[in-house]
Amino acid sequence: MKVHSHTAVSAPSGAPQQWHDIDWCRVQRNVRAMQLRIAKACREGNWRRVKSLQRMLTRSRSARYLATRRVTENQGKRTAGVDRVL
Repeated sequence: MKVHSHTAVSAPSGAPQQWHDIDWCRVQRNVRAMQLRIAKACREGNWRRVKSLQRMLTRSRSARYLATRRVTENQGKRTAGVDRVL
């Protein structure tokens, strides 16, 4: 199989190309809005809606970005665990 070096492959449109290209204010706003919708559905006892919204949240790009950021940028990431491995 021959690979052409002049063929450019682009990322899907709308997805940021670099970590620092992500609009973090928008990501946090999206996640917060979805959490508020879930809380409202809980208060109303609409459990089918709660489940649907939770599924939407966990599968959303914003939630994945925010979760990854929280894990990779936390203070304890350079602290050894119980196995004494970083």
